[in-house]
Amino acid sequence: MSLGRPASRRALFAAGTALAALALSACGDGGTQGGGGNTNFVTGKSGIAISEKSERVAAPDIEGETLDGKKLKLSDYKGKVVVVNTWGSWCSPCRAEAKYLQRVSEATKSKGVQFLGINTRDAQKSSAIAFEEDQGITYPSLFDPAGKQILKFPKGSLSPQAIPTTIVIDRDGKIAARYLTALSDKRLYEMINPVLAEK
Repeated sequence: MSLGRPASRRALFAAGTALAALALSACGDGGTQGGGGNTNFVTGKSGIAISEKSERVAAPDIEGETLDGKKLKLSDYKGKVVVVNTWGSWCSPCRAEAKYLQRVSEATKSKGVQFLGINTRDAQKSSAIAFEEDQGITYPSLFDPAGKQILKFPKGSLSPQAIPTTIVIDRDGKIAARYLTALSDKRLYEMINPVLAEK
């Protein structure tokens, strides 16, 4: 009788439970929790969590293969304001916000803003590609079915804690703002414009 099997089952159960909590948390209170303790960020009534410039932590250099098979690293966009959105084709809130992400991506590109998706928990690229085609998404997305790129974000920072999550990274590659549920174009501009205005 192997002692490894029950431990493996427990580990799989724990991992599954964590992923389920991550997915379900998108249906919560709109990302208004957090900001206490030693997190160095404040969540406003809008649900946008903001980190003051002097308190920001560096974003991890997430990297991998995009849905169209190209290699991409977040650091390729240093010097730009980067909007990172975690999403899955199975996620209804992701579908609801997709048109706003695409619209704002097009409107802010000439101002030095780059959008980047992280597709997660889609076992097949084909599902994610079909989602992007259906929603008219033109900016790149990393294919991250196991959530490894998401887990690179530092604990205690403005890290992704739900699907969808949108994060704004400043021109220095530091995490400036986060929203933990589906958002509108108004919320996107509320996140992006203050970071764009920074010198």
